[in-house]
Amino acid sequence: MQITKATEADVEVISGLLGVVEAYYGGDATPANPGQIRAALFGPQPVATVLIAREGDEVQGFASYSFLWPAAGADTSIYLKELFVLEQHRRAGVAGQLMEAVRAAGREAGCSRMEWTADADNPRALAFYEALGLKPRADKPFYRLPL
Repeated sequence: MQITKATEADVEVISGLLGVVEAYYGGDATPANPGQIRAALFGPQPVATVLIAREGDEVQGFASYSFLWPAAGADTSIYLKELFVLEQHRRAGVAGQLMEAVRAAGREAGCSRMEWTADADNPRALAFYEALGLKPRADKPFYRLPL
């Protein structure tokens, strides 16, 4: 398996993957708007980076991340926004390798920590993180304000 940073040539792949993610969470499986993806990832002010896991030409999963500042003091953190492995490739080490690739990107960027959230109603994700020896933090409640 190979994990590479997405390029503009991957916009359609990412679009399809985001449709699968929406369906996984109970939404519409319609692929995401390629124009929105292109603007967010490859426009004048990219807001995220996507890593794609592939075996040859077969996509297995992806992770997306952004950088946050400030973290502790004036440090930077890397924020894992999405980690998703296609069902037929789960339990084969793909998620772990994607997590490590995001950690490596954070180390390379000089980040002091990696952060993420998981949905409380996603027992597979929670079990995966627990298997890595990680526990959810109780001291940082998550809030969301629609804009």
